[in-house]
Amino acid sequence: MVKRPTPLRLEEAGLNAVQTQHQLFYDGWVLRLSPGKAKRARSVNAHFGSTLPLDRKLAYCEAAYRANDLPLLFRITPFVHPEALDLALDERGYVAFDRTLVQLAALPRPPEVAAARGRTTLEIECPPVAAFVAAVGAMRRSPPLQQEAHLERLAHTPLAVHAVLALQDGEPVGAGQVALDDGLAGVFDVVTAEPARGRGVATRVVERLLGWAWEHGAAHAYLQVDAGNAAALGVYRPFGFATIYEYNYRGRPGACE
Repeated sequence: MVKRPTPLRLEEAGLNAVQTQHQLFYDGWVLRLSPGKAKRARSVNAHFGSTLPLDRKLAYCEAAYRANDLPLLFRITPFVHPEALDLALDERGYVAFDRTLVQLAALPRPPEVAAARGRTTLEIECPPVAAFVAAVGAMRRSPPLQQEAHLERLAHTPLAVHAVLALQDGEPVGAGQVALDDGLAGVFDVVTAEPARGRGVATRVVERLLGWAWEHGAAHAYLQVDAGNAAALGVYRPFGFATIYEYNYRGRPGACE
């Protein structure tokens, strides 16, 4: 039996899967400066050691994000350094928002969720990354700058990535992608077009992604989901996903989006 990955390993894989060329390392902190939608790619990840005074580090971060015309956000996980960072930010007026669950599922066999069968007729295709990003952007109504940042991250990732679109009558109604990292599969960008929601599209997409991951050696899969997104949680639960740890963001009032 393959050993279950630790929470720290899941955090490492999540950082690997959402990389950007727009980032800096500063005294153990990773400052991600992508202008895209994903806050993981435009926030401070205080993941490694920290030695400098906190006031100095915060001033550096504020200047870096201001220079890149981005709000300063901190991603607060159980692994932050220094450990008192969350409290220190709270005392400085950074408010907590977007509680997110990191969930894990074992993949002992190819997944199959019977409830998805027969609900809607779909064709699943594997498009080029640019076409995938364009379809996801259209379903999310993302502005061009966010789509460009999304494409930059996917086009330059060193991981094996498998992206799919669900088509109905030739039109994209769902999407998702999975990134493979040493036997651990990360599920990202699962989205359903608004008119097609509630028809099992996301379930079909996730089933296809996890099937590909299993075929390519993944023993476990993980994902990150908004704690308040009941619809998404309902999609993932039948695949065996369960929460391993949580994180949230902190930002100045008015910058929490």
